[in-house]
Amino acid sequence: MARETPLVLGVDTSNYTTSVCAVDAIDGRMVAEARRLLRVPSGERGLRQSDAAFQHVRHFPEVMAELLDRMAAQGVRPAWRRVAVSVRPRPWASSYMPVFQTGLAVAASLAQSLGVPLTRTSHQEGHLAAAEYFTPLHGAPFVAVHMSGGTCDVVLARRTPFGYAISRLGEGLDLHPGQFVDRVGVALGLPFPAGPHLEQLARQCGTSPGSLLLKSPVRGASMSFSGPLTAALRAAETGAPAHEVARAVEDCIARSVAKAVEYAVRRSQTARHVLIAGGVASNQYIQGTIRSRLARRVPGIRVAFAPPEFARDNALGVATIGYWRELER
Repeated sequence: MARETPLVLGVDTSNYTTSVCAVDAIDGRMVAEARRLLRVPSGERGLRQSDAAFQHVRHFPEVMAELLDRMAAQGVRPAWRRVAVSVRPRPWASSYMPVFQTGLAVAASLAQSLGVPLTRTSHQEGHLAAAEYFTPLHGAPFVAVHMSGGTCDVVLARRTPFGYAISRLGEGLDLHPGQFVDRVGVALGLPFPAGPHLEQLARQCGTSPGSLLLKSPVRGASMSFSGPLTAALRAAETGAPAHEVARAVEDCIARSVAKAVEYAVRRSQTARHVLIAGGVASNQYIQGTIRSRLARRVPGIRVAFAPPEFARDNALGVATIGYWRELER
């Protein structure tokens, strides 16, 4: 017999994934989640906002049905207490992407019809909360890196009842890491988004950095990938093995992030934890290289990554922030 369970619903509509997640409103435990990748036409390197929004509208009935089915399979009957939704990429008023308005419209309508509060947060805070779900930091300040196709931020963060207090220390000066991966990946003939395919291709190099080395320009905690992109494309055009180019891209990103984090940790003086999130952070070679470099350069720093499935776009962190707000009622 199904048991009625108080729940918080999280909704996230990034440019490439429709995500929903339910967490227990009493203890914050994840109960179930569902998501759908948006379809990018073959040969394209992205989606227009209008196309992404249209796909989100089509996906919502499917992901909500899947979420409810997964809860029913556990014998859970939802008693919704709150709905949380990401409404912008980053947690400042100037941060805006139309695609997040799709999620807001659905979440606000659900909250109104259910008669429950609506919590608004940002996509970036959702990524940090998803990572911290698996590695709780208990309010300690930490350096965070959010790297994806649309973001490359290095920040100093501290959890609050409303999400995170965030100060940006560095950013992408031109390309974001995900754009770097996707543009090289498409040039190598890989599907878009190229991240998982490029990682698989690079495994032909084993665990070594490979013979091709790309520069990793970093200024303070800010990274630049336009020069490495040009060099990687030139190498591919002149006959460098595709797997060597793929590994060089991974290695460049890992070294750049490690340099930026080292600067940020030394500048903060108080942060002893590093949390790295976003789709690019799911790459296992990038994770290992960052860990080993920081272990040598900044001993004593604790570096954590979200599990690969929750490093990518998901609604667990958004739902978790809704749970934090529910605790304050």
